[in-house]
Amino acid sequence: MGHDSLQLLPGTLYLLILRTLAAGPRHGYAIARRIKESSAETLAIEEGSLYPALNRMLVKGWVKAEWGVSETNRKARFYRLTSEGRKQLASEAGEFDRLVNAIQMVMKTA
Repeated sequence: MGHDSLQLLPGTLYLLILRTLAAGPRHGYAIARRIKESSAETLAIEEGSLYPALNRMLVKGWVKAEWGVSETNRKARFYRLTSEGRKQLASEAGEFDRLVNAIQMVMKTA
């Protein structure tokens, strides 16, 4: 089995970040690490896509950011979900499930 990371579908990165932050605030590197760990190392989020996504989510009001200190005693920006972000997570998770189910139906019957 190759260890090439999969390309994410557009919009899925938001969903994964929202879901990861639902468990509590994390800094950027910890968000990426958690997504990688919980996907059995299949999803590797590059910094080049993570931070722009987080910035767009800040603008949308789904997350808030504050400076804090990481486990390694480095200054880091911690992101946490807002109530708006929780609503977004619920709606996007539902849409994602419907999309995946629809694709699976086609794959089984087409």
